[in-house]
Amino acid sequence: MTSKNITILGIDPGTNILGFGIVRVDAQGKPHYIDMGCLDLRKTDSAYEKLHIISTKVDALCELHHPDHLAIESPFYGKNAQVILKLGRAQGAAMIPALNRGVQIFEYAPRKAKMTICGNGAASKEQVSLMVQRTLGIKIENKHLDATDALALAMCHYYQLNSPLTCTGNSSSSWEKFIAANPERIK
Repeated sequence: MTSKNITILGIDPGTNILGFGIVRVDAQGKPHYIDMGCLDLRKTDSAYEKLHIISTKVDALCELHHPDHLAIESPFYGKNAQVILKLGRAQGAAMIPALNRGVQIFEYAPRKAKMTICGNGAASKEQVSLMVQRTLGIKIENKHLDATDALALAMCHYYQLNSPLTCTGNSSSSWEKFIAANPERIK
């Protein structure tokens, strides 16, 4: 890992409900819960207004918490192309304010985050919520399942940062990063 604090903003994008969760990793590499919530867009009729609201909210979260990384759920293949298009737009609306502030972006498939958090890529939202609560030592009501999915994405990214066996796609070799960060472990 690194010897400085890293703040990770997790986003579970959606055009009806967008979940966000923020985890700060301390200098010793321990994750801490900072914030979470849901942006309920169901009463907003205009698809474009929803995108504007998403962008504005993510910008406000970046202003408040100064994340270093954004871990966002990637759109997944489904039977309905319109759903994928809407999710992609929501994802883009969340990415732009982060990019404008210099935040590094990492995408994770829903199954990857569930597998990382629960050991089961088909885990339910309730199972993900329970594991996130146990890992971070917090209590969350079940009405915030999109927010716990976002926290799970942030935690998934945290685990990826700490694993020499994973490659996030933003570097040539995760082994090179591991060796550079841990020279005392090389003999």
